Amino acid sequence: MPLPPPVPVRVGGQEIATRVMGEGPPLVLIHGTPFSSHVWHRIAPVLAVRHRVYLYDLLGYGASAKPAGDVSLGVQNGVLAALFAHWQLDAPGVIAHDFGGATALRAHLLDGLDYDRLLLIDPVALRPWGSAFVAHVKRHEAAFAGVPDYMQRALLAAYIRTSSHAGLTDAALDPYIAPWLGAEGQPAFYRQIAQMDMAYTDEVEPGYPGLRCPVRLIWGQEDQWIPLAAGERLAAMLPGCRLVRVPGAGHLVQEDAPEAILAEALDMFG
Repeated sequence: MPLPPPVPVRVGGQEIATRVMGEGPPLVLIHGTPFSSHVWHRIAPVLAVRHRVYLYDLLGYGASAKPAGDVSLGVQNGVLAALFAHWQLDAPGVIAHDFGGATALRAHLLDGLDYDRLLLIDPVALRPWGSAFVAHVKRHEAAFAGVPDYMQRALLAAYIRTSSHAGLTDAALDPYIAPWLGAEGQPAFYRQIAQMDMAYTDEVEPGYPGLRCPVRLIWGQEDQWIPLAAGERLAAMLPGCRLVRVPGAGHLVQEDAPEAILAEALDMFG
């Protein structure tokens, strides 16, 4: 079962690309950077057999609007809260990856969103985070935003491939690259990097021991973006948290070992 086509929802004057599939208890899936809801293409159809699955592209990502303004973690929790209200969700299950993890944590601790259970996959949650490439781009955003198309494609391919330990074929890579090409996509890619700021995770870190729902962590043992040691530190801070280490998987566990995510999701959410 493929992901359904996106349906736009207006949030704060911007269009957010959303997808809803399946029937049953609600389950919200939140992607990270530099990805989109496509990251769940091997996960969501299986979960939709038992659940009403809600997916969306973060503001500034995928098929959502890519405004010239703020698309940082500082606004993503508000977008999630608005979508909860639009979907009329009250304490759904949540699965979140990378920036999606930071967004879910911020929305829970700052916006009062309640979750039935929370499954985090290699989340951005504790400093330091951000690769050497990210740090370099933050210093030279304007120069990168204007590189020729062939260089943009090559940079994206090289960067996103490092998120996978098993490796991504050109066909698997294409859906992750496509949103970041062209007159709108290319500057949007560098804009979201330039706006990365560890202050957004610092702000909520003190609240991690007080999470109001059961939480579990999945971590790719070969994650080059956020090492496993960060997952071990985070697991020790979250109440009653179990850390599931996934051998042979990098940061993009959804591509390297989707079966590991499904096993934990079905165990947690039924």
